[in-house]
Amino acid sequence: MRIISGIHRSILIQPPKGLPVRPTTDRAKESLFNIIENNFDIDTLIVLDIFSGTGNIAYEFASRSAIDITAVDVNEKCVNFIKSVKDKLKLNTLKVLKKDAFAFLNNAPQKYDIIFADAPYAHKQIIDIPRIVNTNQLLTEKGWLIVEHESLLDLDKEPGFFDKRVYGQSAFSFFKV
Repeated sequence: MRIISGIHRSILIQPPKGLPVRPTTDRAKESLFNIIENNFDIDTLIVLDIFSGTGNIAYEFASRSAIDITAVDVNEKCVNFIKSVKDKLKLNTLKVLKKDAFAFLNNAPQKYDIIFADAPYAHKQIIDIPRIVNTNQLLTEKGWLIVEHESLLDLDKEPGFFDKRVYGQSAFSFFKV
């Protein structure tokens, strides 16, 4: 896994073996950030990365100078790993929290410009994420929710859906207010 762009461009990050994760591929991540950069000024964004896992997406936002990034994961090993990378790379705009993603979404302390959700593909509540974000009004006026999921899952009937991009067996579904 590597950071693709920004001040930490090309830095390789090796998560320890045994983390229960499936990091977003570099190809899919590069495509995703091309879409984001064409629609947002990243250095003005407040970002929430839920089911953060290795922190892959959070590091990319931090490297590209997003002003506030919150990474949330329930797994203590994942959280400790993200904190170690944060400290090593001095990612001062990154906050790391050990919490259940759904509990966090139901009690989020603020609104976000980007919410990135990459739940385990087998998680039965993936389809609830857009509704919870919408119900709790967690996006800013022009904000986006991006849900990474298996490509066969269809979220186009969920509130705020506006696009889906497929990269092999993975897909990103995009939602807005």
